[in-house]
Amino acid sequence: MAGKPHFHGYGPWIGSRDAYGAEGRRRPGLEPGDMQTREFLASSLPPMQVRHWLMRKDQTARERTWTSAAEAVAWLRRVYEENPPFIRDDSGRAYLSLEDKATAALEALSRGSDAVWVYYTKASSLASFSVVCCPHRPFSTIDPIITCPLPPT
Repeated sequence: MAGKPHFHGYGPWIGSRDAYGAEGRRRPGLEPGDMQTREFLASSLPPMQVRHWLMRKDQTARERTWTSAAEAVAWLRRVYEENPPFIRDDSGRAYLSLEDKATAALEALSRGSDAVWVYYTKASSLASFSVVCCPHRPFSTIDPIITCPLPPT
């Protein structure tokens, strides 16, 4: 991976299952300036491909840009605690524990991968938030590299 890896946090997006399922709205168009791409860039819906968060330069914030995977995971933990998942009626866990999620995220980010957390909240909404490793690796040799929207200082 070229350049010193760093991490950008996106979200949280909290909304309905139907909105999240509108996959066409979660993809950029084929051309940089086409209507679908403009709508995609203005949207807060989580993109279908995690790397496409990096296209949304207006949603990249200095206070959610880190050079440490541990700092990025601390942000994931805070967002999770502010938007806890629902609890099953039988009090069983419907999701991995926060500790297990944080451990997996730290391992992924430390290897240059991303961390994406999506789950239902107590209010039955979907919560989605991500930490994207930057520079982001292309999927293939023909896949374009999306440039960093906000290099760390």
